[in-house]
Amino acid sequence: RAEEQQRGRYERKPSPFRDTVPAENLRLFEEMLKGSEEGLKCCVRAKMDFASDNGTLRDPTTFRCNLTPHHYTGERYKAYPTYDFACPWVDAHEGITHALRDRQYVDRDKQYQRMGELQQVRRVELWSFSRINFKQCLLSKRKLQWFVENGYVDGWNDPRMPTFQGILRRGLSVEGLRHFILLQGASQNTNLMEWDKIWAENRKIIDSTAKRFTALAECSLGSSTPSLVRIELIDGVGDDMPPVVVEARSLLAHKKAPELGAKLKYYGRSIILEQADAALISEGEEVTLMDWGNAVVESLTHDGAGVVTSGRARLNLAGDVKSTKKKLTWLAADADNVPVLLVDLDHLISKDSLDEEEMLDAKAPFITACTKEEHPALGEPALRALQKGQTIQVERRGFYIVDVPYTRPGEPIKLFFVPDGKNMQGFRKPQPRAD
Repeated sequence: RAEEQQRGRYERKPSPFRDTVPAENLRLFEEMLKGSEEGLKCCVRAKMDFASDNGTLRDPTTFRCNLTPHHYTGERYKAYPTYDFACPWVDAHEGITHALRDRQYVDRDKQYQRMGELQQVRRVELWSFSRINFKQCLLSKRKLQWFVENGYVDGWNDPRMPTFQGILRRGLSVEGLRHFILLQGASQNTNLMEWDKIWAENRKIIDSTAKRFTALAECSLGSSTPSLVRIELIDGVGDDMPPVVVEARSLLAHKKAPELGAKLKYYGRSIILEQADAALISEGEEVTLMDWGNAVVESLTHDGAGVVTSGRARLNLAGDVKSTKKKLTWLAADADNVPVLLVDLDHLISKDSLDEEEMLDAKAPFITACTKEEHPALGEPALRALQKGQTIQVERRGFYIVDVPYTRPGEPIKLFFVPDGKNMQGFRKPQPRAD
């Protein structure tokens, strides 16, 4: 029985079956392989040193019965090797020369080598390193599975999950991850890091390759009412005349990286601004329309609540863009703009780390109540050319990765916000951490 085995190891006493003759051991092992009633009462233990100061050498278990159907072999086998028994064998037969292991296994290193000696396989050298722990992050597969099974996330590749597929879907590049890991080195010091460091390193990689696009939030933060503001550009003189009809002009997709190619930017007599920008400008003020030039605000119309609903402006393309205080992103109102969902994500827990005794429960105070926010936006037509997994920069918003590209009219492009080390949550305000 398991309790008796545990007690015997703790008291450094030999098992009463330790000196059973080999023929009887082989008979019982056959019963284990059959999954018989007698076999289910047995396990295989390696003869090492029941009185060793190293608890992992006190005759460790090497085979146990398990009647749960295997996801590959079904019910073909009824007994399976333990992790401690299998690792030395698999590593040796797969050509591993050096096994890199978490420091949590350091007490089992002698058992690993002893098990390999008993199996008479090639010796594999062990190299221990410390695991990198991040604040507000769970790395326990058992605890992560709780979030999956209880519907807090959409699966193991959910961008809120600290799995490899999850963080790649969130926008962490392979190059950024590799660069960060190399910077840490093979340290054996235990640490608890903030996420901003890894995302700051990632930004260094993606900043030079992310094409720039414009997307305007349809609603003000905290509101569900569409509030984009239409501004009419009135006739000016010469170059200050707005185009009579919407026209496309070729612009660099990244001004500092011409090798990334060009995109089509649309211009027209009517433009739209975000409500947040329209609320900050005033009549008579000269502002800069990004990728176009300066314009002077002629008039603004407000509703009964004082919210800007429309306006008029006159282009002043000869104006000095360095002299204006406000640089505004905009879209041609009559262009074939595309719906976009800007998605902000948060940590699954609001506490830096959990103690072993802290259990996951829907009522636990450290479970973040809301970890995903979707903000409807309107994007420029060039966004239709984006591919799934492509990282871009939305002007004045930050970096985003394409999770769902354009498929058909009316279906929004879904973009996940990519933290950059400074802005970690996009539109979303930082949530308080639990004590």
